[in-house]
Amino acid sequence: MTQGIVQDKVSAALTGALLSAKQKGLLNFELLPPVHLEAPKRPEWGDVSCTVAMSLSALERKPPFEIAQIILDHIEQRDSLFVRAEIARPGFLNLTVQPGLWKDVLHQIEAQGRQYGHSQLGRTRRVLVEYVSANPTGPLHVGHGRGAAVGQALVGLLRATGHDVVSEYYINDAGRQMKLLGVSVLARYRELCGQTVSFPEDGYQGEYIRAVAERVKAERGADLLSLPVEDAERQSREFAYRELLALIRQDLERFGISFESWFSEASLLSSGAVEQVLAELKTRGLLFDQDGAQWFRSSAFGDEKDRVVRKQEGEYTYLASDIAYHRDKLRRGFDLLVDVWGADHHGYIPRMQAVVQAYGHPKERLRVVLVQMVNLLRGGRKVEMSKRAGEFITLREVMDEVGADAAKFFFLMRDSSTHLDFDLELAKQQSQENPVYYVQYAHARIASLLRVAASRGIECPRPSQSTLSLLEDPDELALIRKLSTFPVVMEASAVELEPHRMAYYLRELAGMVHPFYNKHRILPPAPDSETSTAILPDSAPRPNRGTDSIPPGVTGARLALMWAVQQVVRNGLNVLGVSAPEQM
Repeated sequence: MTQGIVQDKVSAALTGALLSAKQKGLLNFELLPPVHLEAPKRPEWGDVSCTVAMSLSALERKPPFEIAQIILDHIEQRDSLFVRAEIARPGFLNLTVQPGLWKDVLHQIEAQGRQYGHSQLGRTRRVLVEYVSANPTGPLHVGHGRGAAVGQALVGLLRATGHDVVSEYYINDAGRQMKLLGVSVLARYRELCGQTVSFPEDGYQGEYIRAVAERVKAERGADLLSLPVEDAERQSREFAYRELLALIRQDLERFGISFESWFSEASLLSSGAVEQVLAELKTRGLLFDQDGAQWFRSSAFGDEKDRVVRKQEGEYTYLASDIAYHRDKLRRGFDLLVDVWGADHHGYIPRMQAVVQAYGHPKERLRVVLVQMVNLLRGGRKVEMSKRAGEFITLREVMDEVGADAAKFFFLMRDSSTHLDFDLELAKQQSQENPVYYVQYAHARIASLLRVAASRGIECPRPSQSTLSLLEDPDELALIRKLSTFPVVMEASAVELEPHRMAYYLRELAGMVHPFYNKHRILPPAPDSETSTAILPDSAPRPNRGTDSIPPGVTGARLALMWAVQQVVRNGLNVLGVSAPEQM
């Protein structure tokens, strides 16, 4: 994995020093140790730090400090790479890179543009990402929204790192929940037709069921009353399924999400795929009969116990369909299966990994990303349940209030496996306390800066057209160093399937951009007829720089730096599926 353009150069120099020392007999390792770089805990210690000397100490039977000195003594062109190279006990290598090397980062951003941060890490690997997959028995709720945001971000990250990705929605359109849907809608339909009905105790509640029943009545009149109960339930179920799946599609489209594939659970049953896979497992001794039921021998692959796939009554369990579904995924030739599930499915992971292993693949072929619940707040207080949905807050309601971008970014701010407090009032604020506004405004603010410069006839050069050597201020170099780590964050987010890392990076970058703008003059003082704060919204903090002048050439260099920052913010937001506005 890349460590960043400058960091890769440093790693190469340290690796060359290790090999040179080995050739001279000063080090005796057999396998070249990995050279990992870290940011020192304190900026005055340098730009990068390396602990390779300490990792070699036991093997080489030398003190880490001595090994570190050997490495430093064998770095070629040391002075052209480093301003300072020091050893801190017990053996940390603290390195301060020549400022000129950091400028190459800006040239790389210019050369790669929208592709900066992208890589071919996953080249030739085919990945299927299955996410959302909500039962078509009601509207998407806020928890589904978090899963949707996480899934879409994973697709974006994996594609940005060279993977061939297909996104898929698994439609749970079979089984008991669908039967309950038909029963629930039919009961409300009969009420609308004037009949007294005992509503099923475990039926689906909420106004959306009544709304579906109203549409059934508008289309069919009282026709269903004359049908046998089973036929009426079936037709109610089919109608409700079409209506609710269309509603789910509409909500996802509004949320900015589309799928390449929609896979029906019912198709596995109608095609005989479930029977087929169970027969396969039985011939291989992985299915057995006990107590009138059929069991999958999942304990043979690390599950805590064996699992029922067909009940005594002959009905298939959810696991039976899931076995057939994941068998189908594997047959389609994907190298990696990524499933985004609610955290309440944690215990389901071992049995599905057992399925993957039962078909001859390592359990790592399936990776599950768990998504925890969302606590909706308003000004710090818990939001009451939705009256319209009956039992939950819908994703549509959240989008109506804060917008798709804000919802999506809030969903991605924390590790998906941890609970998330989502404050609706905070998501609407135009302040630095609102993370999505703060990040998007970094992009819009730079866009406004470039527009103001152009309106005043000031050239807005790209890095290759600028005198980047004039970028000497520690704040400027700190921004460039941050930009250099963007490809690292992209790869780490994709490899670990953790999109919150990218969201966190963007918040950190925005947290550097806004103070930089407020502290440092970028454009020359404006004529009396203009104000230096014209590009800021009323709620934004004003820079306090008076009429300070700016040295010739520095304006161009800083504008080039701001352009590069804007490009990186845009690239990061794009991969997360969040817009990068030009104006706010």
